Order: sequence, then C-alpha cells, then structure tokens
Amino acid sequence: MRSKKTIINTLFSMLEELVAIICAFILPRLILEKFGSSCNGLITSITQFLACAVLLRSGIGGATRAALYKPLAENNKDKINSIMKATDQFMKKVGLILIVLILALAVGYPLFINKEFEFIYSFSLILIIGASSFAESFFGITYLIMVQADQKLWVSSAFKIISQVLNIVFAVILIKLDFSIHLVKLFSTIAFLVYPIGLNIYVKKKYKLNFKNVEADKNSISQRWDAFWHQVSDFVTHNTDVVVLSIFTNLLVVSVYSVYSLVLGALKRFIAAFAGGLESALGNMVAKKEKDILKENVTILEFIFFNLGTFVYTCGILLICDFVRVYTKGITDTNYLIPFFSYILMIAQFFTAIRMPYQQVIQASGHYKQTKKYAIIESFLNIIVSSILVIKFGLIGISIGTLIALAYKTIMYVWYTSKNIIEIKLYDFLKKILLSIVEATLIILIYTNIKFIVPSNYFDWIINSVIVSILAAIIIGIGIILIYKKESSIFLQKIKKSLKKS
Repeated sequence: MRSKKTIINTLFSMLEELVAIICAFILPRLILEKFGSSCNGLITSITQFLACAVLLRSGIGGATRAALYKPLAENNKDKINSIMKATDQFMKKVGLILIVLILALAVGYPLFINKEFEFIYSFSLILIIGASSFAESFFGITYLIMVQADQKLWVSSAFKIISQVLNIVFAVILIKLDFSIHLVKLFSTIAFLVYPIGLNIYVKKKYKLNFKNVEADKNSISQRWDAFWHQVSDFVTHNTDVVVLSIFTNLLVVSVYSVYSLVLGALKRFIAAFAGGLESALGNMVAKKEKDILKENVTILEFIFFNLGTFVYTCGILLICDFVRVYTKGITDTNYLIPFFSYILMIAQFFTAIRMPYQQVIQASGHYKQTKKYAIIESFLNIIVSSILVIKFGLIGISIGTLIALAYKTIMYVWYTSKNIIEIKLYDFLKKILLSIVEATLIILIYTNIKFIVPSNYFDWIINSVIVSILAAIIIGIGIILIYKKESSIFLQKIKKSLKKS
C-alpha cells in the first residue's frame, strides 16, 4: 500500500513540477520582452525578500508531519485533531504577523533597498505579490501538512496544477492586451488563491477535523523551532544569492541570475518530483519500527538520486548556456552569458540531489534538534562566503558560496544518518561520488569533442538536448550495470511488486 501511494504521489508531483517548469519559463520571457530586465529583476528581488517574511512559518510543517505519522498509523483521531488544532492556531498567528511584515517591506524596500523605480510602483507591487503569501499561510499550510503526512500529496499537487495553469492563462492574456505588470500580478494572486482555499475545503471534508472538542497539543509541535532552523538553512541556501545581489549589485545582475535560476529551479523541481511522498512513506516505516525495510529503501533511494543527479546536472552543464542564449535572444540591455557561473551552480545543485535520501530519512525520523547545527552552519557559510566573494567576483563569487554550503551539509547529513539512524558505509558514499565524477567527465569529454551547431532557436537546442541525453544515459547505464547491479535489481523487483498489487 505504501509503495502504491508513493508511486501515485510521485506521478502527480512530477506532473505538478512539469506544469510549474513550463509556466516558469513562459512568464519571465514575456515580462522581459514587455517590461524589460530591470522590471524582471525587481519582481525577482521582491519575491525573494517576501520569502524572508514567509520564514515565520518555517519548521511547523516538518514538526507537525513528524508528530502525525504515529497517530495516522494507529488511526488515533483525537490525537490527530489535537495536533492539527495546535498547528492551525500557530499558522493563524503567523498569518497576522505576516501582514505586518509585508507592509514593512512595502515601505522599506523602495526607500532603502532599491530606488530604481518610483515608491508607489514598488510599494503597490509588493502588496499585490505578498497577498498570495498571506493567503497560503492563513488558509492552506495547515491542510497541506495533513495530506503530506497521510501520503496524499497528490491532492495538493492537483490544486497547485490548477493554480499554475490559471496563472499563466491570465498572464499571457493580460500582457498581450498591454495591461500593466501590477494587473498581471494581481490576477496571479487570484489564480494562486485556488490552491489554499481548495486544499482547505478538501481536508475539512475528507478528514472531518473537529477542533472544538479537543485541546491543542502544543507539545506535539515543540520541535517546530528545531525544524525551523532546517528550513531557514534551505531558504538561505536557495535565496541568499538574490538578496546579496540586490544589496551589492543592481537589478540587471539580479535579472541575469533569475534566468539561470529558472533552469536550476526546473532541474531541482524535476529531482524533487521523485521525492514526492517519500518522507511520509519513510515516516510510516519509522513509526512501525521497520528498520530493515527502512535501510533497504534508503539504499534504493541512494541508487536513484545519485544516478538521476549525475544525469540531470551533467546534461545541465552542457546545455544551460545554449538555452540562455536562445531564451534571451533579442534582449540587449545586459549580458546574460556567464558560463563558469552556471557550471559551478550545476555542481552545487548536484549535492542537493544526492542529499535527498539522507534528508528524507532524517526528517521522517524527526531528528530536527539533533541536526539543526549543520543547518545553521550551512546558512552562515553561504552568507559569509557569498557576501565576501560577490564584491570582487560578482555572480561567480555567489555560486562558490552556494557550492561550499551545499557540499558541507550533504557530507554532514550522510555522516549523521550513518551514525544515528541506519548504517551507511561512508566508503560506499565516496565511491558513488567518484563514479559520478568519472561518468560526468566522460560525457563532457565525448560531447565537447563532437562538433555540433550552436543553437539559434529552440528546435536546434532540443536536438542537442536529445543527443546529450542519449549519450549521458548510455554512459550512466554502463555504470549501473558495472557498479549498481544489486540496487537496480531490488529497485526493479519493487516496481514489479507495486504494479502487481495495483
């Protein structure tokens, strides 16, 4: 049953990410063409600063999910209601504080951080973009946590897909009709309201939650501050770059970063889609104390994410600059081609991919307090190194800071998991890293020694992408046959078993 739920969640998660990736590439290009790089940089910068405010809700999701795994496995409805009531109360407080912070940002951003646009222009845009963040915190997050913990992540994915499609339809129509960016973003906010409101209605109807007759179990979410530091770390790692660039450079540089970030975000979403529903399945194993099954599943996840990460980010290194060249064709207000910067970021994100199995099992086990020090150190590493190097090296300095931070946390997660949760041989981990390096080097050397046309349009780029993907699949496939025989056999057996049960 767990395997079937994981497959369904993964498929919906992949569909959600596919829709998000398509939408993420369409809208910024339209904004670049219609409103210019500075406006695109402004929207990116505002979005990242608003994400700082959203940190208020960090930690509650992981803590609540960890608390819910056991009562869900035991079908203890009173316990579920008391945990959810505590979470709901916390999130309503967060929503109210968020309003104050959005107002503060709306006033402070145009006065102190960026003065390239008129005050009322930036002020109103922040309020419009911030409205969707508030709605998600106030109406949706509590109920998202519930479907995550109960291995029904597909419900959340369905509502997100609807919101994404509505958003892009509204945006394309309004931009083509020459409406302002403010109206475009206002309709985006309306589209994204479908997600929290729809999720709220579904969960209340499905689970028949009743907060009136139970006491809020605040002790059950006491780990929220430990989990908070983990989410702060993830936020810093993936959002510090834009904040630092906004402070030390200008909106044109932020716009350049945002285009590369589109590609990196798409690849990260693709990788994350394979992790859809994994934490809840692992949490169920932890709750039932199925240690041997847990270890076997983590071994399979290592096999999946090492090979997937090698494939995705090696292809990314070879294809990203050609894509950016085609994507920004006709945009002449700044230089968008910075190859070395993109290569370092690809390598950095590879560590995010291979960290996934260890991160999932740590979260499923509720070991937030024990591992928060690694999250804090990662954050400081990224901020300090990026801030120092950005002054002299610009975007390349930012990417080096990200690489160092991500590599550190990945290594520490592997070490902690092997010492405290399940046995992982560090030698095997290093062997997998070495194999990935060898495979990536072979793919890059072979491809760069074959002459291909420099893409001038999306069709040429797609042809090159197919060639790179086939080459990468062959090289990595050989590695699987030679090195991953046992893991691939277990993986195929599990797939066959799940298909038979369905």
